[in-house]
Amino acid sequence: MSAKIRTRQSGINNVQAGQNVMVIEPSNLYGCQLGDDVFVGPFVEIQKNVSVGARSKIQSHSFICEYVTLGEDCFIGHGVMFANDLFKGGTPNADPASWGHTRLGNRVSVGSGATILAVEICDDVVIGAGAVVSKNITRKGIYAGNPARLLRELD
Repeated sequence: MSAKIRTRQSGINNVQAGQNVMVIEPSNLYGCQLGDDVFVGPFVEIQKNVSVGARSKIQSHSFICEYVTLGEDCFIGHGVMFANDLFKGGTPNADPASWGHTRLGNRVSVGSGATILAVEICDDVVIGAGAVVSKNITRKGIYAGNPARLLRELD
């Protein structure tokens, strides 16, 4: 017995975009805001209630979940994952009211394969490849590891 499979076309829906925005397809963007001169690589998903600041670059295979705000001049490397479900009850919670919010300041660079949880990251921070950011970052610097730790401060 074969059940009928329901499908929905992915693509770019209900996106507010500034000037000179480039999105490489296939990508799945919906209900988000993209500032001027933003670049989005292929195989990226950006969900609703996300804001991407001007001149930010998002590389391929990245996932940006709801309630993420990226500042201006940010760089998101290949395969970066943002996660906002806090799993407070030990299991996933589909209620958006239970999800955390994530905010990256201006000039934040996130290396490939990093995971960013519901945190705030100040301006002028570098996150190393593969890092897991599970706590707020309040000092400019270079962070790496799981959990991400300060390696060196930046002036």
